[in-house]
Amino acid sequence: MNDENAKVCSNLSFEPGDSYSELSPEVVLDAMHARGFDCDGRLLALNSYENRVYQLGMEEGAPLIAKFYRPGRWSEAQIQEEHAFVASLAESEIPVVPALADANGNTLSVFQGFRFAVFPRQGGRAPELDRADTLTWLGRYLGRIHAVGRAANYTLRPMIGLQNFGTASLNYLVEHNWIPSDLSNAYVSTAKQMLDKVALIFEKAGDVQRLRLHGDCHMGNVLWIDEGAQQGPHFVDFDDSRMGPAIQDLWMLLSGSRREMQEQLCDILMGYEDFLEFDTRELALIEPLRCLRLLHYSAWLAQRWSDPAFKQAFPWFNSQRYWQDRVLEMREQLALLDEEPLRV
Repeated sequence: MNDENAKVCSNLSFEPGDSYSELSPEVVLDAMHARGFDCDGRLLALNSYENRVYQLGMEEGAPLIAKFYRPGRWSEAQIQEEHAFVASLAESEIPVVPALADANGNTLSVFQGFRFAVFPRQGGRAPELDRADTLTWLGRYLGRIHAVGRAANYTLRPMIGLQNFGTASLNYLVEHNWIPSDLSNAYVSTAKQMLDKVALIFEKAGDVQRLRLHGDCHMGNVLWIDEGAQQGPHFVDFDDSRMGPAIQDLWMLLSGSRREMQEQLCDILMGYEDFLEFDTRELALIEPLRCLRLLHYSAWLAQRWSDPAFKQAFPWFNSQRYWQDRVLEMREQLALLDEEPLRV
């Protein structure tokens, strides 16, 4: 998977998000003041595309993080459902960063039409994935996250599946004429072949359990602390949390050759199964889930293209070369779908 695909947020309904044009620094500071925080005027925009995230200095104490949710993406109840899941993880002493509650116990606030939440700032560095003990440590915490995740289901947040991640993504691109006409037949036919194979593999895997996941568990959402009582990995940004098979949170940690991924997976599961048994049928879903993510990534970029931040951050999107590369990428995935899955 290309580095550009490392971060993908998923709006499964593909409803157009409203503009952030009214979210000025003054609005951000006023929202924090209305929430009861005394900011000192320092405001730093952090790297986030789907939402708008800021670090704000406080008159007293450490800086805080304010996340302003993209209008029209999640409902208030869906956001609160995610907040409740992360809070339950924190209560189980799993290293996550839950939203701060106000005096009434609410973690979600509204100011001038924008929904926002406030979080403690969590420092850390990227994990060293070339170390087996790092992967085992990550696996141990993912096992704990999933043990809590399967204790109850989301009732409002969607599930990762063939229809909403794959078919809906392809339909959006076709119906809105994003694919160049000279590549449309090749792109659509290859995507449909890929989705047909994905459907067969999911059917063959059987009724694997779906549980509450992180949903976007790539290395950008894991921070590592080297010293002190908080030493080890911290999982952040559960904004894409949803229901799905456990392997969804594991395969994104794998990279390199097949042999390297095999070794990495064994290291992860060594820690994971200290807390939760892993269903090996899910190994067959690694490449199908990668296929769904590839399609969804293109649809996500297309859907957000009216946002000026996306044109600046992804200038290569929607070029002839971009769509040519996606066709080649899907053909490579077709070949991978025919290979034997990784083993443990």
